[in-house]
Amino acid sequence: MAAPRKVLFISADQWRGECLSALGHPVVRTPHLDALAGDGALFKRHFAVTSPCGPSRSSMQTGLYLMNHRSGRNGTPLDNRHTNIAKEVRKIGLDPILFGYTDTSADPRGMDPRDPALRTFEGPLPGYRIGMLFPDYMAAWMNDLRRKGYRFDGRKEVYQPRPGFEKPADRGHRFIPTLFKAEDSDTTFMANQVLDWLGNHQSQDWFMHCVFLRPHPPVITPEPYNALYDPASVPMPQRKATPRQEAAQHPHLGQWIDLLGRGSHYDEHNPNNLVTMPELELRQMRACYYGMMNEVDDAVGRIVAHLKATGQYDNTLIVFTCDHGEMGGDHYCWGKELYFDQSFYIPLIIRDPCSAADEGRGRQIDAFTESVDLMPTMLSWLGMDVPAQCDGRSLLPFVEGKTPLSWRTEAHMELDFRSGPYGSLDSEAALGLEPDECQLAILRGERWKYIHFAALPPLLFDLQNDPWEMDDLSKDPAHRDTMLTMTQKMLSWRLKHQEHVLTNLHNGPNGVEDRGRKPI
Repeated sequence: MAAPRKVLFISADQWRGECLSALGHPVVRTPHLDALAGDGALFKRHFAVTSPCGPSRSSMQTGLYLMNHRSGRNGTPLDNRHTNIAKEVRKIGLDPILFGYTDTSADPRGMDPRDPALRTFEGPLPGYRIGMLFPDYMAAWMNDLRRKGYRFDGRKEVYQPRPGFEKPADRGHRFIPTLFKAEDSDTTFMANQVLDWLGNHQSQDWFMHCVFLRPHPPVITPEPYNALYDPASVPMPQRKATPRQEAAQHPHLGQWIDLLGRGSHYDEHNPNNLVTMPELELRQMRACYYGMMNEVDDAVGRIVAHLKATGQYDNTLIVFTCDHGEMGGDHYCWGKELYFDQSFYIPLIIRDPCSAADEGRGRQIDAFTESVDLMPTMLSWLGMDVPAQCDGRSLLPFVEGKTPLSWRTEAHMELDFRSGPYGSLDSEAALGLEPDECQLAILRGERWKYIHFAALPPLLFDLQNDPWEMDDLSKDPAHRDTMLTMTQKMLSWRLKHQEHVLTNLHNGPNGVEDRGRKPI
């Protein structure tokens, strides 16, 4: 009798890619994820192909670049014609279950305008059975807190700093912990729900997508995670001497610095100005962000320990990743909607239980990988065909200690920054653009990084000599040839990956033939 096929697809939210101690981070320690990487494969240069949450998760779940699925903002509908990982695994009898969220906006065509699914961007991806959906999960969690005696008015107050807490003088505002204890947090609540479900399905095939909110803001965490890192040991962000000097790099950056300096829309209950806060507050905010990661690391550790204790670890494919990155104060910015690496660089760990992966255990892969590769990887592991729509490729050869043929030499990213109902950015008014002009595309290679805007000036960075993207070289005549080369590469990439579901099919005397020649 064949062993059960199990897939545990874990996603955090807003996790900077370098924040793993296995990668040598100078401060952050992530023992459970390090252990998982040591028994699997760690992808050192993995990038989300788009941001923010909804668009990025659409790419992860469909294997499509933004230019093909076109759900570019939180709230932009995802076209029903695209298949996804949940729909595909149903074809082999799996009943994929979701704990958390995919931030999928429903396709309104064919739906009544009064349908409640059209009133939110936090819908589930079609194909998943719901174990715990994010909006309901927050309500269930808050009800659990109230039963335990916590007092707060609602979602806006549940993440308030603990009243009456006296912080030391050498700690900043974000040292103040949450109202609730760590054993009662949203992260622990989610992990408990997952563990309860796993305990009832030990002998079955299953596919689970588990999504943790943290380290997404608000930047606050319960004790003891608030005190894990001394702010004095936390490195300062990479930035120019003043916000004004930084903003001069590009109008898109200037708009964000201006927006973040007006208030605390990014981090509720934070009295500090996010652009001009004092050094102690800045370091403390980053220290708290790291502590939030440790809470997720501990939750993942609990889940993996359960799989081991119940004998499921040896037949479960485990994928740990994130939807997008976090600026973390670099370039005076917070969030994930700028063209810098910090917005797109994310972690990826894959632990394959099969003996074929033994050669790759503990391997750290330098190749450029992208979030569109996850759907092909999981389907390939399950022995399924990868749909023609997918822009990504399976990462299993890397996991097995091999190198795939004709692998990409750059990472590709896109960002749609038009205004929408779920944010404060109004690029059309601020930058004098039409909605469809509010787009950028990025080609990020070993040395050169090129950013092309639909209606704003381009950017070019020499990452070898300027890894923090401080100096734009696009207007330097000495780099004219590099600009031309990168522009041509970007155009070729877009031509190659524009929608291709039917392009390799040909009708003829022998019926429909597939002439596609995809590398393995």
